[in-house]
Amino acid sequence: MNKNDKRKFLITAAANAVAAKTALLEKAGDDIIEMAAEIARALRKGGRLYLAGNGGSAADCQHFATEMVVRLTGKFERASLPAVALTTDGSLLTAAGNDYGFDLIFARQVEGLASRKDILVTISTSGNSVNLIKAARVARRKGVKVFSLLGCKGGKLKRLSDRSIIVPSDSVQRIQEEHTFIIHNLVQFIEWDLFA
Repeated sequence: MNKNDKRKFLITAAANAVAAKTALLEKAGDDIIEMAAEIARALRKGGRLYLAGNGGSAADCQHFATEMVVRLTGKFERASLPAVALTTDGSLLTAAGNDYGFDLIFARQVEGLASRKDILVTISTSGNSVNLIKAARVARRKGVKVFSLLGCKGGKLKRLSDRSIIVPSDSVQRIQEEHTFIIHNLVQFIEWDLFA
């Protein structure tokens, strides 16, 4: 592929990204605002966020938790907010995977850590990751709300979620890009709701 073809590819990718963002805002703009408000209410009552995802979505979980615990921007100083990425403890993940199987690496953590005042956030481009589905089922049995950032048509996680934001695309790249956009705006709205 020559340089001109690569430039054309980049232009097409950018146009697709703009189209994905426009479709997301038309379909789910209010959902982003409402999800942020509900998270803020849970945090105000002493709840925590627990985040689970695989691969690039695991990185999104860590990104989300970091923005909550540290801060979104250096232009606004505020108290740390309680959020835990269930994707980060290598010893726990490998022990659970070894002893119970990969399908239960998040469910075991939800079982042991989450309470009724908390929210489990699952992030998945397909909505069909078995380990997230099992974690969502454990959360629901415990009375923990399940919120999800999804793609495509939402998959099985859509039915297990109290709230979901679905990026209307079947491109993993576009979905992941929009998940980052959603995360940044969720944190921004949570900060405004909690700290005005």
